[in-house]
Amino acid sequence: MIPFNHLGWVFSRFGAAVYPAAAVSHLCTSLRSLPPGADLLDLGAGTGTLGNYALGCRDDLRPVAADPAEGMLRYLPESVERFAARAEALPFEADRFDAVVVGEALHHFDVPEAALDEIARVLRPGGLLFIYDFDPSTLLGAALKRAERLLGEPGHFYPPDTLSALLLRRGFSDTDIRHGWRYTLAATLGA
Repeated sequence: MIPFNHLGWVFSRFGAAVYPAAAVSHLCTSLRSLPPGADLLDLGAGTGTLGNYALGCRDDLRPVAADPAEGMLRYLPESVERFAARAEALPFEADRFDAVVVGEALHHFDVPEAALDEIARVLRPGGLLFIYDFDPSTLLGAALKRAERLLGEPGHFYPPDTLSALLLRRGFSDTDIRHGWRYTLAATLGA
């Protein structure tokens, strides 16, 4: 297993380098539909890279971060409320958030489909889900999947169309996918 609890200092310094401008642009476009002062959950937040980008898009968002590695959460800005929690068992009431963002974390979840159920539970109707991850059907994505599994990680990488189908079964619609070996997916939870 990758010792995320001890790698916060690395991710806090270099995490932003792996987010391409196209992913950040898609995030900003997707966040436009949220109401003023929207509640945003950065799930699998790590040191908060995707959440920080979200705040760069919209400084009126009210961010909350959840990650099981407290050593990562320690590097979040003081203004961000944080919870040491697994994606499969979130400590939030139903319909709590206007948006959930998941950056490079879905493939680390132990049971991603249970995490998707939890995301659907904590999102308000009409809420936004934004995911940034790697496509295992591409050469680079497949290599990353193999490398992570060699390191003892779950390696639950989904091709974008497979992930979209999983979301449709959970009541999401309007799936917008920006594709490459790294992809972004934005979906709306049906009202």
